[in-house]
Parts: sequence; C-alpha cells; structure tokens
Amino acid sequence: MFQTHEKTTLWHSAVAMTVLVYHVAVRQVRKSNGNAVKGLILLVAQNLIMIAAFYALAEFLSMRSAKIRGDLILFVMSGVFMFMTHTKAIAAVASSAGAASSIMKHGPMNTLVVIFGNALGALYSQVFALCVILFVYHAAFMPITIYDPVGAMGMVLLSWASGVAIGVIFLGVKPWAPNMIGILQQTYTRINMFASGKMFLANSTPGVLRQFFDWNPLFHTIDQGRGFTFINYSPHYTSISYPLILTLVLFTVGLMGEFFTRQHVSASWSARN
Repeated sequence: MFQTHEKTTLWHSAVAMTVLVYHVAVRQVRKSNGNAVKGLILLVAQNLIMIAAFYALAEFLSMRSAKIRGDLILFVMSGVFMFMTHTKAIAAVASSAGAASSIMKHGPMNTLVVIFGNALGALYSQVFALCVILFVYHAAFMPITIYDPVGAMGMVLLSWASGVAIGVIFLGVKPWAPNMIGILQQTYTRINMFASGKMFLANSTPGVLRQFFDWNPLFHTIDQGRGFTFINYSPHYTSISYPLILTLVLFTVGLMGEFFTRQHVSASWSARN
C-alpha cells in the first residue's frame, strides 16, 4: 500500500539490467551441475569426446587425402567448437523461463533479461572449454597457429548469435506446442550433425550436394571460420553476410513471436513445460 517510487536514469536502468543478466548467466552456468567447476570440466570432457569421435571418423574416411593443408585435429576442432557453441546457445535460450514462469513474478525480471542471461552463460561455458582445449593441445601436444584469431573468434560469436536467434524462435512458439517444438529442436540438432559441414570443405563439395547445405547459417560460419584459421584455405561458396542477416531477421521475428505469446500468457502453460 505504502510504496515509494524513485526516479531512475537511463544509466541506472542499464546497470540494473546488466546485473540481472549477470546473475541469470551465473545461474545458467550452475544449472546443469551444482558445482560450477565440475560442470565446466564436464563440458570440456563433452567437447573432447566429440573431437575424438570426429577425428577418428576423419581418419577412417582418409580425409588427409582431401588436401587439407594444416593440422587435421585443428580442422576437426574448428568445426566441433562452432557446432557446440551453436547447439548450446539454442538449448539455453529455448529452455529459458517463459512469461508464465514463477521467476517472472519478480518485478525486475523480464524475458529479455532471461534470454540474454542464458545466452551469455552458454557462451561463457563454451569459450572456456574452447580455450582450455586449445591451450592444452598447443602446450602439451603440438604448437598451433591460427592465421586470423580475431576473425576465427568472430565466426564463433556469429555461430553463437545464430543459435540464440533460432533459440528465440523456439522459445516464442514453445508454449503453444511444447512437445512438437521439442521434437523440432532435436531434429534440427541432429540434422546439423552432418548439415553443418564440420567434416568437409565447402570448396571441395560438389555443387549438387552443396545446395542442400547453403540454407544453414552454421555451414557458412564454419567454412568462413576455417578461412580465418588456415592460411591456405579461402572460402569461395560461403559468406559472412548471409548468417549475419539471417540472424538479425530470425532474432527480430523471434522477439515478435515471444511478445505475442507473452500477451496471451496463461498460468496453465507453466504446468505443461
């Protein structure tokens, strides 16, 4: 009944939102495991297992004969890291608390804070795993040289951003059909196991086959990332502009869908999710 309302400036509002995003990001990092350090170690192990599996597959398929001028393990890691970053971003954002969640009953909270917090938490975890694996491989096994580290990291961030945009699409539609959206999300992830192009080069892929992958933003970011990673590889059939524009479009459409869903929120939705 008796409340005091203080006038806040734009600066104070921005700081308050940043603090909220930080706490949501920390919660996202700790959500999978009560011990944050153990959770990060498990994430590193998950990336290592996938790298080992695809390296073994590359050896089995004799990919050394595909004229890859550079470290084959670095080639595999460049694809796996971006795939994992993209996938983790989708999962983190799509599982964000919706408008019907109990956490939204707290005054300062809103869905945008939760989305950005979960997305940043997923990015932090994946970048941590990336840095640990690259450092250990460089220091203990074989020195590696990345032709353009800034550009390569930019493609990792673009892979993450495109995953966030797709995750927002899933988040906006999920309350209307949670089971179907869950199946679609898993299907998209499974398709990306081969449609992302992490095990082959776009330049050496026949045009008839390449047209089945051109729609995928991850296919472009991985191929462009390898152009920044290896000095002897120049992508000819992919671009940076396509995943960037698609990310902006999907993120805008996703926010519009989430806003529409929030206007029709029902308390019963939280029981179905």
